[in-house]
Amino acid sequence: METMEDLNNSKKTILQASAFVPELKQDEVVHLQQQLADKISLPVFFSDPLSVGGYGPELAIIPAGQYEMGSTDVEFGHAREEYPQHYTHIQKPFAIGRYTVTAEDFEKFRKDTEWYLRPELIWASGRKPVINIRMADAMLYLDWLSEQTGEVYRLPTESEWEYAARAGTTTAFHFGDDVTCKEVHFHALFPYNEAKQKKRWFLPRCSPMQQALEVGSKPPNAWGLYEVHGNVWEFTSTPWRDSHLGSNRDGSNPSDFISNSIVTKGGSWFDAAIHARSAARKKRLYDEMDTNLGFRVVREISK
Repeated sequence: METMEDLNNSKKTILQASAFVPELKQDEVVHLQQQLADKISLPVFFSDPLSVGGYGPELAIIPAGQYEMGSTDVEFGHAREEYPQHYTHIQKPFAIGRYTVTAEDFEKFRKDTEWYLRPELIWASGRKPVINIRMADAMLYLDWLSEQTGEVYRLPTESEWEYAARAGTTTAFHFGDDVTCKEVHFHALFPYNEAKQKKRWFLPRCSPMQQALEVGSKPPNAWGLYEVHGNVWEFTSTPWRDSHLGSNRDGSNPSDFISNSIVTKGGSWFDAAIHARSAARKKRLYDEMDTNLGFRVVREISK
């Protein structure tokens, strides 16, 4: 039976900003999140009110901690650009969108700023992820959110994104090393388990769907984030490099590196399941737009 001393020692471990999160059990990972929320007097999940009325995207508090970023060739689907796997210390807690920004989220910005919606582009609606926007448009939206709320909104760095997506896990997906289209919205003709088993013939477990699903359609990770695997690729603020060599170990972006491309994470409905792994990354141009590309916000915690 756990004594009060054991419980207090466990809480002290969980509250350490330098905790190696993968060493914690999943209930301790959740407890770590709750302890931070209590400390800064915010709910674990919250939304900031907007000056124009209504609320911004729903956010989840993410505690500081350490983890291993990237993958090794032992992981099925591993690619060279995910090398080397390395320890990263996220030194500051932050809040991140529980979902990718939706069309209805973006519509509040569009109506208030008269942002021009090009009629020739495919456009999402309602609770589906906003698509067909460029990095510059995402930045305009984030600046607007910051102005509306008085808080600092931005894109996650690649390190922050992967840390939040893993939520203490070391497996290919936060669900584990096996995944089906029941948990992740990827291209159903290119699954993970069957490819790993080198099956040449199989029946898809889900019907192929050539579009993104509404956010919240798949189960969340331990920190309450939805669709970090599949659905749409997500912008990060990190300039593209062909590997993790020379990456900052504090979760920040390099200050002395310039690239015309950025890192996107998460995979999509259009791509094979191997691209939806936590470690997977894809190169995109700064001015690129696509029907399988969206973004998730980060809100800095000032308390």
